[in-house]
Amino acid sequence: MEFKDYYKILGLAREATQDEIKRTYRRLARKYHPDVSKESDAEERFKEVSEAYEALKDPEKRAAYDRLLSGEWQAGQEFTPPPGWDAGFEFSGGGFTGADAGQFSDFFEALFGGGSAFGRGRHGGAGLRGEDHQARVQIGLEDAYHGATRTLTLQVPEVDARGRVTMRPHTLNVKIPPGITEGQKIRLSGQGGAGMGGAARGDLYLEILFESHPLYRVEGRDVYLNLPLAPWEAALGATVAVPTLGGTVDLKVPAGAQSGQKLRLKGRGLPGSPAGDQYVVLQIRTPKAETSEHRRLYEQLARAMPFNPRERMGV
Repeated sequence: MEFKDYYKILGLAREATQDEIKRTYRRLARKYHPDVSKESDAEERFKEVSEAYEALKDPEKRAAYDRLLSGEWQAGQEFTPPPGWDAGFEFSGGGFTGADAGQFSDFFEALFGGGSAFGRGRHGGAGLRGEDHQARVQIGLEDAYHGATRTLTLQVPEVDARGRVTMRPHTLNVKIPPGITEGQKIRLSGQGGAGMGGAARGDLYLEILFESHPLYRVEGRDVYLNLPLAPWEAALGATVAVPTLGGTVDLKVPAGAQSGQKLRLKGRGLPGSPAGDQYVVLQIRTPKAETSEHRRLYEQLARAMPFNPRERMGV
């Protein structure tokens, strides 16, 4: 899908105030409304303008979109939302304000539709209890395994007196329970929007994302690790030390092991009921023949052990 520059669509600078965005949208909507416009592409332009306004009129969506723009994305460039692109922002429960998101592009849907925090509804009624807020936060995998108490600073979008979107820091002490999984939410009671008429505040829901890890990847509670092996360890079998989130353990590699083969360490994944497992994916690494002696040994091995790894291909 292509990246859309919503400011460019409206013909505005990125520093435009909320009032300027509103006035520009009204002018362009009148110009391109299909019922009155004489332009040949009126319907398409009207949809583009409406989509841009829907993204920028809400300070919450605009703040997250502006973060993407800081990455120097260009209009028309092939785009996939980067992982955790909206992490660290705190948003109120609402997102859409009356527009039908189904008429908008895949780009808009990828950012603000579906399961995004922007798509959830606000509290209705007579304005009593405060709004629930949503935020996505990234934590280290070790914190998810052991549990931790961390100080997190979220950015809360606000509109200042000049009509520009600014960010206010919101610092919290958060207890992370051991065994929490990606996508799970932590509820912080009373940390959401203020209530009216003395009523209780809303709650804050923190959706957990995992930071990338140099060794592990996670699926649910299961942890995966690529384990390099020397050719002789794979051929003859060996007992090797393997890192896990709970500490180093010894793993018995069977003789004749192959690259891509998975060995399971039961219960060595994220804690839970039941706990996840750790899967060790074997990766055979071949030493380089960096000296004449190394080359002689490889040649000797080739003569002593004729082997065609492409035999099944018929070549």
